[in-house]
Amino acid sequence: MIGRLHGTLLEKHPPWIVIDVHGVGYELETSMTTLVSMPGVGEEVRLYTHLSVREDAHLLYGFARDEERQLFRALIKVNGVGPKLALAILSGMDTDAFIHCVMEGDSKALTKLPGVGKKTADRLIVEMRDRFPHWQESQASLLDGSTAAKPSSDPLADAEAALVTLGYKPTEASRMLSGLDKTLPTEALIKTALSRQLAG
Repeated sequence: MIGRLHGTLLEKHPPWIVIDVHGVGYELETSMTTLVSMPGVGEEVRLYTHLSVREDAHLLYGFARDEERQLFRALIKVNGVGPKLALAILSGMDTDAFIHCVMEGDSKALTKLPGVGKKTADRLIVEMRDRFPHWQESQASLLDGSTAAKPSSDPLADAEAALVTLGYKPTEASRMLSGLDKTLPTEALIKTALSRQLAG
């Protein structure tokens, strides 16, 4: 079981990254919350990881905080929630916001996330209420004080592709990004688009 990686960030193609650990390149899928907190390519990075073993693939997921990994692991235990949807949830909300929605029974806010309908939102609230370890809502959000990454050749296209990967339709992803500053790095575009989507 791979529980943590410490190495050099080699590539960043949202939501995928590659970390070089002593000459071995590990490919991981991350939430956008983790992605926007990461340093630029070529810099040192530490991530908590979760290894998912399927018949056709071994998939590695990366998280900047252990709390986010714990929430991911709790989410994939909910009926009908797989890794893809769990990452989409973590991308749209940080752990504190999600805990608040569940504890307050705010299904309306949860349905703004891609792939989360009314039934799934209600199921998340019912099944997750008693699963939180000893997390506190006062934990600082990773989205505050994040470090900007080096811009890619086409940040807007990368951001749109990342949103589609999260579960948004191409037309919806395009709409979410419309009007944003095209000179922003990919992570900033994704963060702003997700924030606008949740704000309604």
